Amino acid sequence: MAVNSIKLLVWVEAEEQPEISEAYSVSAVPFFVFIKDGKKVDTLEAPASLGMAAGPSVLEAIQDLAKINSSSQGNTGPSPSAGVTDLNTRLEKLTHSHPIMLFMKGTPEQPKCGFSKKVVEILKAENVKFGTFDILSDNEVREGLKKFSNWPTYPQLYCKGELLGGSDIIIAMHEGGELKQAFADHGVDDDVSKSAVVEPNGQKAGVTDSAGLSSALSSRLESLINSAPVMLFMKGNPDEPRCGFSRKVVEILREEKVSFKTFDILSDEEVRQGLKVYSNWSSYPQLYIKSELIGGSDIVLEMQKSGELQKILIEKGIISLEDRLKKLVNSAPVMLFMKGTPDAPECGFSSKVVNALKEEGIKFGSFDIYSDEEVRQGLKTFSNWPTFPQLYYKGELIGGCDIVLDLKSNGELASTLSE
Repeated sequence: MAVNSIKLLVWVEAEEQPEISEAYSVSAVPFFVFIKDGKKVDTLEAPASLGMAAGPSVLEAIQDLAKINSSSQGNTGPSPSAGVTDLNTRLEKLTHSHPIMLFMKGTPEQPKCGFSKKVVEILKAENVKFGTFDILSDNEVREGLKKFSNWPTYPQLYCKGELLGGSDIIIAMHEGGELKQAFADHGVDDDVSKSAVVEPNGQKAGVTDSAGLSSALSSRLESLINSAPVMLFMKGNPDEPRCGFSRKVVEILREEKVSFKTFDILSDEEVRQGLKVYSNWSSYPQLYIKSELIGGSDIVLEMQKSGELQKILIEKGIISLEDRLKKLVNSAPVMLFMKGTPDAPECGFSSKVVNALKEEGIKFGSFDIYSDEEVRQGLKTFSNWPTFPQLYYKGELIGGCDIVLDLKSNGELASTLSE
């Protein structure tokens, strides 16, 4: 797309320019500000998964603004295309593109979440050569691979096209000595493993010895990171955050009802600069859960929206599965746990309940139980109801398909869901 009225495009590192961020009320990145004749005409907060790529919403906004300018010549040429019409074929090729293939957030040099960083470190420790794909750079791959692999989170590690698992499984296999055997079983030979991708000095990424930090500072940083199960390094404090990004993460943690401790990096320059090196993460805030770096504000925001943050908090023992389920069933006044989505139900019973609610004009939230096996099995026990779909009103179970259809046929569904 060519838009001739866009005269200048400027990139700003938001965390390093707090005055600009505050002036435009930036709380998450990427954030786009459109300026014409020296005046702000529009803003756009793009999805965290967009990363540095211009997604459709950004392009559309630029296009709309360009039309305002009389000198605009509109669009020319075809729209971008992945060049592959069959997504599954593309995913098949990607998973087989290297004997060992990691789908991660970011790159090995700049991982964008602690779990991706950990798997990269493990692969380097295993002394194997591997390819990577940054799922933040391509939302089609990101969402498609979840269904392709039937695995809802990232990172995902493949060997000869076969999914080995995510970070927890890879960590366990590595610690148990099973990962090396898995590579051997898949025919990853010695020649491949000897051509390793390692840091120039042979150290793992983020190891403090290779970064030149003193042992005293390294020990202090480690102690700070471990000082609470959920630890946030931020600008300011929870009651008086000094930047929009720190404020956003505090709000998210409070929404999740998680107890957390903070450290004001503006109060200690040694910690502020040292932690960037220690964590191999160049900006703030930084969120740690059980000593593992989760990421900054955009990653945390994205994880909250996708439900990954709650899942991690459960896996790390910060909150219980029961607490998560209570929050889910209360996440909308009328909440439907179903197979698939309202637009694409994956079973006839779910489809019937969706149609019944729509015909009654009832607004409802939904959760695809295929996307999270822990929720799927846990909710059966939580509700003492063994099948799906399950419909809730204000946190109370109404019932499954038969009950919902009975209520509708008796003219009681709308009144039941509005009492």
